[in-house]
Amino acid sequence: MTTFAEQFFKESIEILKTIPTETIEKMAKELAKIRENEGRLFFLGVGGSAGNCSHAVNDFRKICGFEAYAPTDNVSELTARTNDDGWDSVFSNWLKTSKLSDKDGLFIFSVGGGNLEKNVSPNLVKAIDLAKTVGAKVFGVVGKDGGYTAKSSDLVVVIPVTNPTHTTPHTEAFHSVVWHLLVSHPTLKLNQTKWESVV
Repeated sequence: MTTFAEQFFKESIEILKTIPTETIEKMAKELAKIRENEGRLFFLGVGGSAGNCSHAVNDFRKICGFEAYAPTDNVSELTARTNDDGWDSVFSNWLKTSKLSDKDGLFIFSVGGGNLEKNVSPNLVKAIDLAKTVGAKVFGVVGKDGGYTAKSSDLVVVIPVTNPTHTTPHTEAFHSVVWHLLVSHPTLKLNQTKWESVV
């Protein structure tokens, strides 16, 4: 009889087999262009995805030399904007203050990708709309059908569903797999990571 751990890993292996690597290669090239043009990267996500954004910001800054930020890292501003302006505009208003421009990029980590009709992550939807208005590139790693992020991004990886009851843990885990691939990519990586540099 298959154990839960065996089944979970089997599902993960199936995901690995079907992730479109050509999309990730295109992402690496487009991200490199943003860095070359001295653009910035803004990572957006909620819940566990927000935690992934913090980690990704660290890696893109330290390993790849990007100027990168996550609005969710500043809890004071995040909660003030949520309280005063509303949850749906918390990211877009933050990005307006940061003067988001056509040199910059948004990187969305999300399970559902945002859906206004279902009132799921409307803040991601508004941030994407702002990015499209100013001409910033939009990237995403999302799950399920990808939601608004998949429909509106320049490049997006939709993590396939191998077991509907594990959509969230698989998607959030593969956020990490994809961004670690990107920061390790020779097109983007500038600095050696600690343990690989220790002789």
